[in-house]
Amino acid sequence: FTEEKLGQAEKTELDPHLENLISRADSTKNWTEKILRQTEVLLQPNPSARIEEFIYDKLDKKLPSRTTNPELLGQYMLEAANEFGPGTPYGSTLITVGEYQKRLGGAERELLQTSAATFLTPLRNFLEGDWRTISKERRLMENRRLDLDICKARLKKAKQAEAKAAAAPDFQETRPRNYVLSASASALLSEEVDKAEHDLRVAQTEFDRQAEVTRLLLEGISSTHLNHLRCLQDFAEAQATYYAQCHHYMQDLQRELHKCANAASVPQPPAAVCPDPVSSAFLSGPSSPGATVSSLSSQRPSTLAMEQTQLPVTGTRKAKVLYDYDAHDSSELSLLADELITVYTVPGMDPDWLIGERGNQKGKVPVTYLELLS
Repeated sequence: FTEEKLGQAEKTELDPHLENLISRADSTKNWTEKILRQTEVLLQPNPSARIEEFIYDKLDKKLPSRTTNPELLGQYMLEAANEFGPGTPYGSTLITVGEYQKRLGGAERELLQTSAATFLTPLRNFLEGDWRTISKERRLMENRRLDLDICKARLKKAKQAEAKAAAAPDFQETRPRNYVLSASASALLSEEVDKAEHDLRVAQTEFDRQAEVTRLLLEGISSTHLNHLRCLQDFAEAQATYYAQCHHYMQDLQRELHKCANAASVPQPPAAVCPDPVSSAFLSGPSSPGATVSSLSSQRPSTLAMEQTQLPVTGTRKAKVLYDYDAHDSSELSLLADELITVYTVPGMDPDWLIGERGNQKGKVPVTYLELLS
C-alpha cells in the first residue's frame, strides 16, 4: 500500500462499473449525513437537547418527554393570567393566547415524532447499518486487491530471476560440483515461479469473489434511494400538515382576539368578558370567524358589526375586502385584500357570514373581512 502511494508499485484497477458504484455510494453516504444533521438542527435547534437525545439513543434508553417551547410559553401565559386575574382584559387575552400556544406546541411535538419515525430513523439506520456493512466489505475487497498485487509482484520477480539465470549460464558447469549447484538453483527458481503462480490464482479468485459481494451491496444503493425518496415524501407531508395546523390555529386565534377587541369597544354588562378559548373550534371542529382587528375597528364606527348583521334578506350590496382570506372548504369563497365583491344574506344564515359573489364564483365569506359600501 505504501509503495502504491509512492508510485513504486503497480495497482490492479477496478472495473469501471464498480468504480462508479463506489463513487455513487460515497456521495449517498456523505449527503445523507449532511441532510440528517441539518434536519435534526431544523427540528430541534437546541444543541444541548440534541446531545441528550444522542446519549439516550446510544444508551438504548427511552428519551424523557420534553415540553416544547410553544407549550412552555403557553404554560407561562396561563400562570400569568391566574396571577393578574382571568377576568381582566389582559388576563383573559393571556388565557386565549396561552391556550393556542399550547396547541401550537402540540402540533410541533407531533411533527417531531412523525419526522423522527418516518425520516430521521430510516436515514440513521442506513448510516449505522447498511453503510457499515458496505464499508466492511469494501475494506475486505481492498485487502484482497493488495494481496493480489503482492502476488503479481512476487511472480514478476520470480520470472525475472529465472530469466536472468537462463540468460547467464555458468561457464564452469563442466565441473561436476558447479553443474550440480546450477541445476539445483534452476530447480529452486522454477519451483518459486510455480508457487507464485499458484498464489496468484488463489488471490485472484478471492479478489473476484469479494469484488462481486461488494458490487451486489453497492447496487443496493438504488433501493436505498427509493426508500429515502418515500421517507422524504413522508417528511414533506408531515411538514405540510404541521404548517397547515399552525396556520389554522393562528387564524382562529386572530378571530378570538378580534372578538375580544370588539367586545371591549361595545358597551356591555359588567359580566360580559372575552369568550373562553377552551371552547374554541379546535377542541371540537372548525370555528366561525370573529370580528375585525382592533386597530382597524378603532378607525370605523363601533356600530359597523351591528350594521353588517342587519343586511336585508334579499338585497345585495357591494363590499370591499379588508384582508386576504383562504377558504377552508368548497362552501367558502377565498378573498383578496382590496377587491370588490357582491354580498347578500339568506334566511337562517349565521350573522357572522354572508354569501359573496365574484364573477361566476360564489360562497360564504366572513363578515369581519369586509367593509360594506353604500
